[in-house]
Parts: sequence; C-alpha cells; structure tokens
Amino acid sequence: MSKDIVKPSILPGFMELIPTDQILFNKMLDIIRKNYEKFGFLPVDTPVIEKTEVLLAKGGGETEKQIYRFEKGSTDMSLRFDLTVPLARYVAGHYSELNFPFRRYQIGKVYRGERNQKGRFREFYQCDIDIIGNGTLDIINDAEIPSVIYSTFKELGFEEFTIKINNRKILNGFFQSINIEDSASVLRAVDKLDKIGIEGVEKELEDFGISKDIVGKIKEFISIKGNNQEILSRLRELEIDNEVFIEGLEELTTVIKYVELFGVPEDNYAIDLTIARGLDYYTGTVYETFLDNHLSIGSVCSGGRYDDLATHYTKQKLPGVGICIGLTRLFYQLMEASIIKSTDNSLTTVLVIPMKGYMDNGVEVTNELRREGIHTQIYLESGKMGKIFNYADKLNIPYVIVIGQEEVENKAYSFRDMKTGEQKSLSLEEIIKCLK
Repeated sequence: MSKDIVKPSILPGFMELIPTDQILFNKMLDIIRKNYEKFGFLPVDTPVIEKTEVLLAKGGGETEKQIYRFEKGSTDMSLRFDLTVPLARYVAGHYSELNFPFRRYQIGKVYRGERNQKGRFREFYQCDIDIIGNGTLDIINDAEIPSVIYSTFKELGFEEFTIKINNRKILNGFFQSINIEDSASVLRAVDKLDKIGIEGVEKELEDFGISKDIVGKIKEFISIKGNNQEILSRLRELEIDNEVFIEGLEELTTVIKYVELFGVPEDNYAIDLTIARGLDYYTGTVYETFLDNHLSIGSVCSGGRYDDLATHYTKQKLPGVGICIGLTRLFYQLMEASIIKSTDNSLTTVLVIPMKGYMDNGVEVTNELRREGIHTQIYLESGKMGKIFNYADKLNIPYVIVIGQEEVENKAYSFRDMKTGEQKSLSLEEIIKCLK
C-alpha cells in the first residue's frame, strides 16, 4: 500500500527562498556582518530558546501575547522574540568576563506570533549592534552609530537614504514644560505621524484629553524644520527652562557635531523632532533610517540610547546604544519593490566535465582547483555534452573545463568561457591564472 503524501507546505509568516534568492540574501547578510566587524564589534550568539522567566522578566504585556512558549518536562521555555533581552541576560551573566565598553553584534533569527499579513514575519533575521558601558557611556558613542549605518547601506548599494536623529529628552523635557504628565502616550502618538498624518496625531492627542491649546503647541514644536543647525538654533531660541530638555539639546548638539566628524555626509542624516521610537526603553538619542525614494517601505534600520540594559538581571548600571536591521523584512520589501534583483544561480566559478573513462582525471583537476581556492564543481552524471553545457548555462557558471583522452595526453584542457563561447586549450597552471 502506498503512503499518503503530505502536502509540502510551510506555516504562514515564515520565509523560504530558492537558491538564487538565498545567494543574494546571504550577500546582504555578509555585507552587514563585515561592516559591523569593521567598526570593532564582536560576535555573540545566544540560544534561540530561553527560559520564559528570563524573557518575561520585565513583565508580559504585548510581548507575552506574541512569544512562542512551551514546556518540556518541568521546564518553561520560549523562543526569543528579539536579540536585546538575550543580550541583557548575556551581559549580566558574563559581566566579569567582558571588557567595557562592550561592543557586540549578533545576527540571528527571532520569533514573534504576529498576526498573519503580507510582509510581516513570524520568523525573521535581526542584525543588531550595541555598545554597552559599565556605569557610564559617553554620548560620542551615539554619534558613531550613524557612521556604521552609513557604511553598511552604502555597501549594500544604496546612495539616497536618510538617518533621522532625535533625542527623547528633548521631547520629554518639552512635554514637561507644557505640563503634560503622560508623556509616553503623547510620544507614541507623535511616533505614528508618518502613518496617520498630523490630523490623526491631533485627534489621538485630543482623545487623551489634551486641550486644543496644548495640542497646538505640540503641533508647532514637531513642525520645526530646516537643516540641522537651523533646527538646533530654533530649539535654543525657545529658551525652555527645563533640565531634561536642556540636557537633551546638549546631547543632540554633540551627536550632530560628531556624526559629521565621523564622515557621514550631510545629505544622509537629519534631525527630525517627530522621531520618537515607540519602545519604552529608549531614553536619549533615537534613530530611524529611510530610503529616500522608497519611503513606503518604512524604517530600514532603527534604534537608540537606553539608560540601563540589564536592570532585571543585575544591580550593575549598564547604559547602552544600539541599532537593528530587520533583514528578512527589508529583503522582502526590496524584492517586492524590485529595488534589488537576484542574478546569481550558482556560486561556482568553473564546472569540470570528465568524459567517459576520465573521471579520475576530472577529480584530480577538481581537487587542484579547490586547493587554489577556486569554487569548482565536477559533473558526475553521464549525459550528452549539449545537456551538460545547458546545465552550466542555466546556473550561470562562467567557465567549463572538458577532460577527455586528447586533453589528458597533451596535459592541456579545453577551457571554455560560457559568456563569449570562446574555447582555448590551456595547461592547468594557465587555467588557474585565468580564474584567479
């Protein structure tokens, strides 16, 4: 009796790519990793499964609804929903073994039980960097982060993008100066400006019971525009007598000065007083990065400064600053918008084709090419030459080596350029020179 065949399908919200797209995805991931390492960040890899008590140490809320939680025996476990909570646990646990400021990067999959919709994933790669201080962390660290973003996105092939920068203290201090007590709700409303527009923000603020007069002041404040120096001047001219506001303005002034010194062109960064970042733990500098010609994609890299990373796991004060690139979502959005296109069907440079009876010679040549660091594949099946050349063509393998009686006797191999169709008879040393 034949077995029932199970339909080969995957759960919604999970990405699975064909090899040509996976090659492009991996290239992007490698560029991100290379740039993180270029700036002195060290690799960290934490378990995908954590103790639930660790993941939910700061309380459940929305997070608890979204985590994948399960038990094995008496152990209550969950899949990590970001890389920041595992970092907090990691730094607290390895505190005595780490050198501070601790610069770490982590690239890994995280899991969230998101409502199923196009472009939202339940399993996705995050690419994080963080700089963690021991007790204190100089504000100039906040200015170096945009240079990492700039370097990474330039190498990914983007020219026109803007790193938008703000400071939560400026917003919080301003709200305090106009006697708003629940600044968190106001910040969340302001952070939605791109999605719901200024009228939507006004309505949301009025729904919180904020008077029209105060809403008008908030609207006027977040509408301050100009170049970076003009915005800083206008903020100073407000002469707001609030400690938090003054501190935030000093920090933002320092960050903007050093972003320029770190070599980020003025076209690629801008103060934006509407950038609030919805997450509660950001306390100072905040960043959002947008592709200028594709704003509908939303932020492609975001993050900020937080006062205390690991307050739930240690008494040590560990301030930090960091960013995250959500690579799975970014890749999906860029592919959907035809901004990037996969072109490589293979990572092979040369295909070795041994003719009947010359397999041993083919294996020897293949081994020699691989020893030289050349990406080499040997065709191990029997078949007509036309079919084999067609195989190489479909995979876009640029070169082919044919090995038969004549080639072995003369120690000169038929070396074919698949793009031009040009074929030469070359020694193995000559072929290696051509391929290197």
